[in-house]
Amino acid sequence: MSENTIRFPQLDITFNNVGDHIELFGFSVMYYGIIIAVGMLLAGAIILKEGKRVGFKEDDLLDVMLWGMICGIIGARVYYVLFSLDDYAGRWLSVFNIREGGLAVYGGMIGASLAVYVIARKKRLPFLRLLDVLVLGGVVGQICGRWGNFFNREAFGRYYEGRLSMMLPVNSVRQSDAVTKEMMEHIISEGGIDWISVHPTFLYESLWNVGVFLILYFVVRKIKKWDGEIFFSFLMLYGAGRVWIEGLRTDQLLLFSTRLPVSQCLAGLCVAVSTAMLVYKRIDEH
Repeated sequence: MSENTIRFPQLDITFNNVGDHIELFGFSVMYYGIIIAVGMLLAGAIILKEGKRVGFKEDDLLDVMLWGMICGIIGARVYYVLFSLDDYAGRWLSVFNIREGGLAVYGGMIGASLAVYVIARKKRLPFLRLLDVLVLGGVVGQICGRWGNFFNREAFGRYYEGRLSMMLPVNSVRQSDAVTKEMMEHIISEGGIDWISVHPTFLYESLWNVGVFLILYFVVRKIKKWDGEIFFSFLMLYGAGRVWIEGLRTDQLLLFSTRLPVSQCLAGLCVAVSTAMLVYKRIDEH
């Protein structure tokens, strides 16, 4: 075993030599970026297929995906930096260096949604119907994207030694401030390496999103009665998972001077609003 080893001891699974990048033509290419790219391709394929099925033109969908992706990345970075300002004090140029990490999912969703709204208005496309199509691809991208956290040794949860516990060498952790006092108090030293045992929250979210996609694609899509029903169902289901999972993480973005995890609060708000909308529309139908 080495500092590049990741272990799931209760499952008797060990991954040796898990790097975070490959060298290509003299450049370091991060696995995180490769995984995000694969996720975008899969998401794009689903969006094009579903979009054509419900009557959108391929050119319109490509425009929406392009600008949604660009604005989504910008939104994800702005959201992260906005709630991590102290980390960038005195080194503001690092704000533009996304290679060092720091993209927030909800920020990406907000940025992408704003871009989609503008394009929908400009092209006279039904906005909510468009969102119904886009979230089917978006959740697949998120399923893939979370595995980038595995290679980066980040976005894990608090100390845990249960059935799905993941063990990481302390020195391999990307964000040292994500290592809590409780983890340090339960360090396991083996083979000259200090290990922490944590919740693999990246895995929880990836698996949760598999379930979300299956429900949206094979259930909600089949019984859909109004534009926006898939989108609001996504907000409810995805948000419910984030409320739970975000509560386990140790690298939370906090709501300014409070101790409230901003993404957990936003997820809870999404669950409340989307649930109310779904219930209201069902009642209104009768």
